[in-house]
Amino acid sequence: MSLMHASAGPTRLPTSTGQVMGWLLLATLPGIAMLTWHFGWGVLTNVMCAAAFGVMLEALVLKLRGRAPAATLRDNSALVSGVLLGASLPPGSSWWLILVGMVAAIVVAKQLFGGLGHNPFNPAMVGYALLLVSFPVPMTHWLAPSGLFGPEALSLPQALGHLAGLANGEALDAVSGATPLDAFKHKPETLMASEFWATNPLPEGASGAWRSVALAWLAGGVLLLYKRLISWHIPVAMLGTMVVVAALLYGVDPSHHGSPTFHLFGGAAIFGAFFIATDPVSAATSRRGKLVFGIGIGLLVMIIRTTGAYPDAVAFAVLLMNFAVPFIDYYTQPRTYGHNAPNRGIKPKPLDDETEEPR
Repeated sequence: MSLMHASAGPTRLPTSTGQVMGWLLLATLPGIAMLTWHFGWGVLTNVMCAAAFGVMLEALVLKLRGRAPAATLRDNSALVSGVLLGASLPPGSSWWLILVGMVAAIVVAKQLFGGLGHNPFNPAMVGYALLLVSFPVPMTHWLAPSGLFGPEALSLPQALGHLAGLANGEALDAVSGATPLDAFKHKPETLMASEFWATNPLPEGASGAWRSVALAWLAGGVLLLYKRLISWHIPVAMLGTMVVVAALLYGVDPSHHGSPTFHLFGGAAIFGAFFIATDPVSAATSRRGKLVFGIGIGLLVMIIRTTGAYPDAVAFAVLLMNFAVPFIDYYTQPRTYGHNAPNRGIKPKPLDDETEEPR
């Protein structure tokens, strides 16, 4: 993550990358708090461990590159990447899983491309996608929403045991449950949606928990909009596209497609729209480009959710659109001041003497 693109204006706009990252971390607190309230201490162990790994790995790579780590670490970008990845992982993930993800995020996706501001892909999503493809079993052990202090909730010592990798597979299966998107994704084709939900395929309170978490991420996203750390273009374009496509699919075949609200509040759509897709380094920069970028992510999310193997798809959709950012930016350049029309990738006209090269 880097300094967010924002228009000049009110004095409430932060002026340094460190301040921007500080506000971004503050905006994640509602989502992390709601995740912790519903899914237990494992959320906090994920976030704290990933953040610590992120800072240590960035310092190590900077040392190896012969740079002083103190000045770079003050921008808090490694900390933000760790928090975003930690919040994305199943609660109570093992330390080695978190470490592999942070190595992919900080070392591979960020520092090997030159560091902050040079990474073409969102670091946190690179780490998440690598883990999902490489370790599908532990990445599907999402805890049931047993709460923080409920009778079936994991205690802090148990969560630390999960972090240390001491929990066996049977213990993880006993406390894990399917997410709404995962459960619906694997619904038998011959089963109607109403019949499927009547079987109570989710742990008790799971739908309400995921809805509450999505609304908490929305609250954090509103703070980012208020502070002008992000613009509305990408979140609105992404979520609006998802709503339109989901409504069309649901209208055609409600028995095999989820409703628009199901797709918005049943997974990481709102989290991805406000905290992942808006990364200014790997996202499009112009207003028109941001709209195209957000629409592309929304389309890819719905395509992968309905036809692909992964039920959520936000990480893959963002990374695929990161590939297209140079193309989008090239063809959506705004009109330069003093010119009558924008330059949208049109080849410059030759000079009067067609054999003369422009200077």
